[in-house]
Amino acid sequence: MTGPVLSYLGETRLELGPLDGVEPTGNWRVATDAAGITWLGLDKAGSGTNTISEDVLRELADHVERIETKRPRAVVIRSTKSSGFAAGADIGGFSDLEAGGAEELLRQGHDVLDRIERLPCPTVAVIHGQALGGGFELALACDRRILITGGAVGFPEVRLGLHPGLGGTFRLTGLIDPTEAMSLMLTGKTAHAGKARKLGIVDVVTEERHVAAAVETFAQGDAPDRATGWKARAMNLKQGRQLAARQMRSKTAKQAPQDHFPAPHALIDLWEEYGDDPNAMQKAEIASFARLLEGDTAQNLIRVFFLNQSLKAAGRGDSGISRVHVTGAGPMGRDIAAWAAIKGHHVTLGDVDASALGAAVKSSRRTCEGAHLSPAQTRDALDRLMPDPRGYGVPRADLVIEAGPEDPDLKAKIHADLVARMKPNAILASNTSSLGLASLADALPSPQRFAGLHFFNPVPKMQLVEVVSHDRTDADVTDRLAAFCGTLGKLPARVRDYPGFLVNRALTPYLMEAMMLVDEGVDKETVDGAAIRFGMPMGPVTLADQIGLDICLHVAESLRANLDKPMAEIPGWLREKVDKGETGRKAGKGFYDWSQGTPEPGDAPEGPADLTDRLILPILDACVECLRRDVATDEDQVDGAMIFATGFAPFRGGPMHYARTRGTGEVKARLEALAEAHGNRFAPDDGWSSID
Repeated sequence: MTGPVLSYLGETRLELGPLDGVEPTGNWRVATDAAGITWLGLDKAGSGTNTISEDVLRELADHVERIETKRPRAVVIRSTKSSGFAAGADIGGFSDLEAGGAEELLRQGHDVLDRIERLPCPTVAVIHGQALGGGFELALACDRRILITGGAVGFPEVRLGLHPGLGGTFRLTGLIDPTEAMSLMLTGKTAHAGKARKLGIVDVVTEERHVAAAVETFAQGDAPDRATGWKARAMNLKQGRQLAARQMRSKTAKQAPQDHFPAPHALIDLWEEYGDDPNAMQKAEIASFARLLEGDTAQNLIRVFFLNQSLKAAGRGDSGISRVHVTGAGPMGRDIAAWAAIKGHHVTLGDVDASALGAAVKSSRRTCEGAHLSPAQTRDALDRLMPDPRGYGVPRADLVIEAGPEDPDLKAKIHADLVARMKPNAILASNTSSLGLASLADALPSPQRFAGLHFFNPVPKMQLVEVVSHDRTDADVTDRLAAFCGTLGKLPARVRDYPGFLVNRALTPYLMEAMMLVDEGVDKETVDGAAIRFGMPMGPVTLADQIGLDICLHVAESLRANLDKPMAEIPGWLREKVDKGETGRKAGKGFYDWSQGTPEPGDAPEGPADLTDRLILPILDACVECLRRDVATDEDQVDGAMIFATGFAPFRGGPMHYARTRGTGEVKARLEALAEAHGNRFAPDDGWSSID
């Protein structure tokens, strides 16, 4: 009896049928080859991506039970999906658990992975793509791991307010240098092929065509034993772990304060106390994970995960965009062009300045390196990116992105030149961050094919892109642009034309209030410290330096001129700093000195009692205004956009979620009190009355 072919098995190409008379289940494909090796193929039903769910583990337990009795020469576990090994645990399953249900589910999962670990035959995990979270824990339960070139492993649980919960805490620290293992878990970073092999996480990194041979080597027991380093031996002593744990806590506290992010601190406690006893650490891991799961931080960060999924869903579909032309080889334009080329688009990059195009080519190579592309992938990406000073790519492009300076007259001139050469069905998109699209569209012969595509800096790292429509934009155009963002691996937020759109409309009052506070004599370190204690990734003064004080000033002036509501006054000295060229990080000096790299925050004196509310509540109020004016679709979109574009304290679930948690009535009353004390810029928007 035969079944479907198990994908990604290289030379073996097994036909799948029942294992010992048992029909294949919904999430696994099973076969034993002529050499007596049993292959278990994870194929999560109804999904293009594998996740480790309760039903996946339950079915795996059934297969392991039969393997225990039949004893094949070896067992191989891998994915049948092209998307990768496994993306992690099924997060949706956690949200459905009742109190106490997490511990029971985890114990069941531990039981099946322990049984895999105890199998008398060699067990091998073959990983293509990524093995993350629970998927990585499944691979760690095997004796050996083969990583296909380009793959990666990691534990991103800390980003959900959790730590590994299916044995990762003790299996990874027992496999490799414990401090390296802890670093991976504490940061949530992935280990790509080279690093994974160097650390000893995987035994082999190879191409798909060599997998069968590598599996046979392990089946024969020919693989060398792993050496245990002196550091691992030292960490078996409580005193060694205590010293390392103190250093970990100090470093972790700077990036993830315990009050805001308890998970990494709980992980350090686990390892310090039980790092020499895997059985005790296993029990403690289960209990700690369950406690964290019930906490506000994990619940809000799981909410952020689903916000990400919702925005990602808005980018699905066929964009019909293959060829892209970007006009403007400045920092934004060249990064947009490079990223589009990396993601498979054919891109031409135009600029009147030949030196800017030369700098763009060099910058693009660095972008490829930062994206962990192999030399061959880098070569292919750069082959798809063509400097185009004469604009020969414009007539062939499906999408033309204008990334010129924020000057409406200059943009109008650029647009006129472009539309005269674009093919009839091509889309023109502006990367403007502050100019109104409607006024730019007035000068175009086909305004229905014009929209905004607002990327954030730095393009390779920032997930969100605002897809901005004006009153005359065709719905098909925004659909295609959102789908194009999806091909770039970005999260599209569809918003309507409005001063500052959504993100800058909400962010600018925050930045300008920081300027006002500095103008009042509050130390910049105090202002930044208040925002960081609230949970922002950096303070507003530092952020202004990062963005560029010239850009902040331009956006603030544009919003002040086009909003009905007053904003904080722009201090005269801010214009003077910009005029002197002290524009922030890019100039080496702004509010802070950046000439020696990122400045270290110093001790700051205590600030005014209302400091944090003066900074944060204007963000909330602007978000409510954008909802009232239908700039944004709904509260979830607002929260997702502000988290993924500005880093708004993710453990608080987003600005609107924070407002509801704090109480919308209390927030409105606090704004009224601030307005009485500091001026009408704090007057609550009319939209608060419609939020229940």
